[in-house]
Amino acid sequence: MNFNSVYDFSDREKSILDQHFSNTDKYVFAITTPRQVDRGALMSRYSRSDKTMRKIFLDEFVTNPNRGKEFYSKILSEYGDDSVAELGEAQIAVEWISNIAAKKIEDQRIGLSYLEKSSRYIPFDHKVSNMYKYYRDDRIIKSKYADQYIESCDHAFDVYSKSINLMQKFISEIEPIDGFVYYDSISKSEKPFHKLTDRQDIESGKKVYNSTVRSKTLDILRNLLPAATLTNLGITGNGRAFEYLLTRLYCSELNELKDLAHLMNSELNCVIPSFIKRVNEKHGKSLQSFMINTNKEVSKLTDKYLRNIQPDFSPVGVRLIDYTDSKDAEVKIVSAILYENAHGQSLHDIIKLVESFPQERRNEIILAYTKFRENRRHRPGRAFEMAEYLFEMFTNFGMFRDLHRHRILTIERQLLSTKHGYDIPNEIIDSGIDKDFRDCMYLSNNLYQNIAKTMPIEAQYAVNFAYRYPYFIKINLRELYHIIELRTSAQGHPDYRYICQQIYKKINDIHPILTKGMKFVNLNEYKLGRFDTEKRKEMKRRELIPPSN
Repeated sequence: MNFNSVYDFSDREKSILDQHFSNTDKYVFAITTPRQVDRGALMSRYSRSDKTMRKIFLDEFVTNPNRGKEFYSKILSEYGDDSVAELGEAQIAVEWISNIAAKKIEDQRIGLSYLEKSSRYIPFDHKVSNMYKYYRDDRIIKSKYADQYIESCDHAFDVYSKSINLMQKFISEIEPIDGFVYYDSISKSEKPFHKLTDRQDIESGKKVYNSTVRSKTLDILRNLLPAATLTNLGITGNGRAFEYLLTRLYCSELNELKDLAHLMNSELNCVIPSFIKRVNEKHGKSLQSFMINTNKEVSKLTDKYLRNIQPDFSPVGVRLIDYTDSKDAEVKIVSAILYENAHGQSLHDIIKLVESFPQERRNEIILAYTKFRENRRHRPGRAFEMAEYLFEMFTNFGMFRDLHRHRILTIERQLLSTKHGYDIPNEIIDSGIDKDFRDCMYLSNNLYQNIAKTMPIEAQYAVNFAYRYPYFIKINLRELYHIIELRTSAQGHPDYRYICQQIYKKINDIHPILTKGMKFVNLNEYKLGRFDTEKRKEMKRRELIPPSN
């Protein structure tokens, strides 16, 4: 069918439309109108009209410059159509915030994307105005523990800073540059560094080697950093997600997060004001009250009923608490696999049929679902979401930060504390800086215990990344395929590689058929963790080596 007549705009109309759309005569086009509020309002109005979008724009927006604002005021405030708020997007930067605040922001997984300052590639040894970069909470600084807080945090940063060169020397001795293999991009071949003759290759090889050693060094030493360590966060998201994030921050008991809520609200008002307007209006205030009152009530009940239960401090890395029964998981997954290609049969009838299948037939269908996977990016389909697992985790806070990034899971965590002990990397012991490391943990623990008596939430700032942290995750099999294969790869941090290997072993024990398709799990151990793959990554970054599959 020819729709050209629908796009038969006059020359004047085309002139106007050219300023707001990528073309005026095709049935696929981009909306380029500069105002965010107009782009979102157009998209929403589009779903409630038989007109084409460009015709709506000419009829309703050109003649009324405030059309977008009026539309959102009615749709969001009066009708409460929350999904419309997703049509406005913004990107903001949040700098000089603690790791406690960053993790609280990143708790919101839907609708927001984050990029955070790396603790692997960026050293935290620099000072600003002669002060290390960590958060100084007003309540702590105004308390009798202020001097102890400064002493503990400064000591951690002092040890971190002076250990960088020591750790680099230690790693260089274990992995000397003479044994370093350099990729020659011209000859497309690998050469041992000691056999290089070209001056440019030698200089490039030295840079790659030094960067690799430094990355590994910072990776190990991050365990010394306190949770108060300042970081930077870039956030991209839609109006609905930002609205909910602001609501949660306003409800926080931590002053840093309340202050962030006010600052973020002010800046978002500059770019997507109509999309976050409700945060501090009637509906937003009501939601804040609901969240605050609920938290207070649940906190009282928690104290009442859990007061006499003594915590189990045993260092259990991964505990499988609950999971979908083996036969039930297989039946649900096979039924979901077949349902997508069924010819009108109901899920109820398919499940009844699959329940009668012999084991061999169920296995055949499950294995066919992952048969053609050639790399970890070939992820299984959604049928694998039918099986779920509940894990309780005891990992150090540094490792929690890595697993926390994954979105398709339910995660609940407690306040950060020193109650569960800490992990000490082997490299710290082998390099001889373990005494300084333990001194940091000792100071941190004493400080935490003192502050936690009256300020348990603020006491989190004092806790180092090395301290173990209890949390649970509820996750489906499909996401486990992604996490396990990604986080056990050779370039993974030794801490989370071990934990994800343990997760794999536990689900493989109970659901061996369902894990058959996990073809890219790496159960190997490496002398210096990710050294070799860090080297390859650095080479790629410097465009000295082509990307490998």
